[in-house]
Amino acid sequence: MKIIIIEDEKPAARLLQRKVEKLGLQVNTLLHSVEESIDWFQKNSHPDLIFLDIQLSDGLSFEIFEHFGSAQCDIKSAVIFTTAYDEYALRAFKLNSIDYLLKPIDDEELEIAISKFKNQFQKSIVSNFDFEMIKKMLVNPIDRTYKKRFTIKLGQHLKMVNIEEVECFYSENKGTYLHTFDNRNYLLDTTLELLETELDPAAFYRVSRKFIIPMKGIKEIQMHSNSRLKVILPSYKDDEVIVARERVNDFKVWLG
Repeated sequence: MKIIIIEDEKPAARLLQRKVEKLGLQVNTLLHSVEESIDWFQKNSHPDLIFLDIQLSDGLSFEIFEHFGSAQCDIKSAVIFTTAYDEYALRAFKLNSIDYLLKPIDDEELEIAISKFKNQFQKSIVSNFDFEMIKKMLVNPIDRTYKKRFTIKLGQHLKMVNIEEVECFYSENKGTYLHTFDNRNYLLDTTLELLETELDPAAFYRVSRKFIIPMKGIKEIQMHSNSRLKVILPSYKDDEVIVARERVNDFKVWLG
């Protein structure tokens, strides 16, 4: 079984390699750019599984396959997409791959994705991938709308909270909460994972497993230990809002 990882950040590629090999699979090759990958595919047969980062330093990874002629590439590989950008068309990834993994990659989610791959590999299932369709959806998401308000049950009453009132979302004790600029907390019947797909990615960013924050809610950003960042919000003081180290670069890109 041949497995390759295509990821432009070398530390992230090595970390994913360690995670995959910890689950009993051997990663054969690490590739870090469109150009390097094209050269590799010209000299090697298609692998059984590709962990494919969407945005590489020199272009979208789909260019690797487009280079070989057809926009609809019948590649003989299973694909697990990896991406730090939840605004990408995750629905397309579900339809056209074994799975997709949001960065930072969760160990349990990786194990589930690999289990799905092993099951299909044993059954000799090979998928056809319409990379052109996915690429178009990345650039022009179809009919994409985002949450404008939340309806919250308070006893026998319902309260409407507009998205402009949200200072942050956070998880605590298996619950998901909305915190407003007027320093109030409301329990939501959802998860941060689902919220990520419902919020405008230009306005909200998931800085860690615990917090999603809006651009307008950032009062101050401070340097923190282990190359991390600490975000100061206007009223939320219950816990430190720390940008996970593996998300710092993408967070800076998001800030513009």
